[in-house]
Amino acid sequence: MSIQPLTVLPALLVEPVVRAALTEDLGRAGDITTASIVPPSARARAVIASRQPGVVAGLQCVTMAFRLIDSAVEIAIHRPDGSRVGPGDAVASVTGPAQALLTAERVALNFLCHLSGVATATASLVDAVAGHRARIICTRKTTPGLRALEKHAVRAGGGVSHRFGLDDGVLIKDNHIAAVGGIGIAIARARQAIGHMVKIEVEVETLAELEAALKEGVDAVLLDNMTPAMLAEAVKMVRGRAVTEASGRITRETAAAVAASGVDIISAGWITHSAPALDLGLDFQAG
Repeated sequence: MSIQPLTVLPALLVEPVVRAALTEDLGRAGDITTASIVPPSARARAVIASRQPGVVAGLQCVTMAFRLIDSAVEIAIHRPDGSRVGPGDAVASVTGPAQALLTAERVALNFLCHLSGVATATASLVDAVAGHRARIICTRKTTPGLRALEKHAVRAGGGVSHRFGLDDGVLIKDNHIAAVGGIGIAIARARQAIGHMVKIEVEVETLAELEAALKEGVDAVLLDNMTPAMLAEAVKMVRGRAVTEASGRITRETAAAVAASGVDIISAGWITHSAPALDLGLDFQAG
């Protein structure tokens, strides 16, 4: 798997999140354990390594965490975001004041393990649909405050993003349709209100709803909770007139069958909101 083009997020997006995490951890008095045990003059080198197979993401947060504690810490990246690793593989090494390494360790690993878990979950779906046209995308089901980081991790795992937020695309869902009384009304109102650069996607659950959306000339259709056979029928109905998105309880086991229906994209919320953390650890090196 190749590393995605987006390998670095703007520091302006990363720094406040990492700073807040460090502030939360340091509390009112700082790292009293390290401060009482380790002399300020002590220096150390530590290696961050994977303890299980997975895909790395979050090293920008690791670098930021250590350097916010002490700018003298030096970080060497051995496996950049997007790299596949196995047990024992060194991901990065950090060298500098021992106090800084110990104080920043937990926050750095919290980000790295979580975001690598997101990347690994994404890669599992990307692998499952290999050979099909479908791309794996994430949704807005992200951890509050971590959206930019989690969506970056999805890219590291070979996926792409759906909407980043409510303001970069129209997605008319079932509750929108219920609120206004019909698909046609919802699409017409959206089209009157948005700019010419904004695309419109409509969620449908039946082939009849799909036909109604297609008559309005939408840009994309979200085919919600359809079986693979129904998805294949929907793709035939669309005939390339709109982007087709399959969504709803997509798993590693079902992804291939969904992709075989011919849909363009497959969205999965669990790769961000429920991805298990990847086990990585930091160990001090002797000498």
